Amino acid sequence: MGILTWGQSRAANKRADFTAITERLDRDLKDERAQRRLLTSYVLELLHWARRVDPNTAAGPVPEPPSELDLSPWQ
Repeated sequence: MGILTWGQSRAANKRADFTAITERLDRDLKDERAQRRLLTSYVLELLHWARRVDPNTAAGPVPEPPSELDLSPWQ
């Protein structure tokens, strides 16, 4: 009887661990998608800026990245 209870509690712990891991992965994926969206919009803004500027004209200020964009991987 004790082995059956031990096995059931162990299975419940594995399910809880799996749920915790998948929830964390879902959060990380959501955050990464938001950062990719911000990065993509900034790169497109830079490309549009570069198309407006000729090599013979003053460039003007470069667009600033969004404040929510995490640039730490590139620093």
